[in-house]
Amino acid sequence: MNFIPQSVQKLIEEFSKLPGIGPRSAQRLTFYLLKSQKGEVGSLGKAISELQENLVFCSKCYSISESDPCKICSDPSRDPSKICVVEEPLDILALEKTDHYDGLYHVLGGVISPLEGIGPQDLRIKELLKNLKENNGKIKEVILATNPSLEGEATAMYIAKLIKPLELKVTRIARGLPMGGDLEYADEVTLIRALEERRDY
Repeated sequence: MNFIPQSVQKLIEEFSKLPGIGPRSAQRLTFYLLKSQKGEVGSLGKAISELQENLVFCSKCYSISESDPCKICSDPSRDPSKICVVEEPLDILALEKTDHYDGLYHVLGGVISPLEGIGPQDLRIKELLKNLKENNGKIKEVILATNPSLEGEATAMYIAKLIKPLELKVTRIARGLPMGGDLEYADEVTLIRALEERRDY
C-alpha cells in the first residue's frame, strides 16, 4: 500500500492495535476521519490526548478517576462495610449502572492467567489484603465479582483462601452471568440477580 500517505497508514496501524478493530475497520475509521470536519478530528485528538493527562488511579480502590480519592470512595453515603472485588474499572461501570450496589470497590487490574504470564504478584491482591487488615471491624463482607471465566474463578478462589484467616464474610456473585462472559456486556437485570444471589465462598 505504498500509494497511501504515511500519516494515513500510521493512523490505520494505530487503530488496528485497538481490541476488536481489524485492518478493514481501522481503514474505515481512518477514512471516516479524513472526510470529517477539521473541528471534529481536533476534538477527537484532544479527547485522546487528555485521556491520560487528566486521569489518575484512585489510591483507595485503584479505579480510574479525575480525583484521588475517586467519587465513589469519597462518597459518605456508600456502605464501607462491603468491598466488591472486580477485575477492571469497566466492571465498576457495569455494576453501578444497576443502581443496586451501595458499597465500595477494589480493582485488581486483571486476573491470574499463567498462559499470559500473569501471576498473583501482578495484580493488586496485596493492596486488597492490606486494606482488609487495616479496616478489620469496619469491613464485614468481601464480594468477589471477577468474571465467570476459568481465570476469573481461579482468581476468586485464590483470593478467598487468602481472606479466610481474616474471618470476614466472603461471597461470590451468583451465576446469573454466563460462563466465559464479561461483566461489561451483561444487562442490568442479570447483574442485579447476580448481586442478589451472591453466596458464601
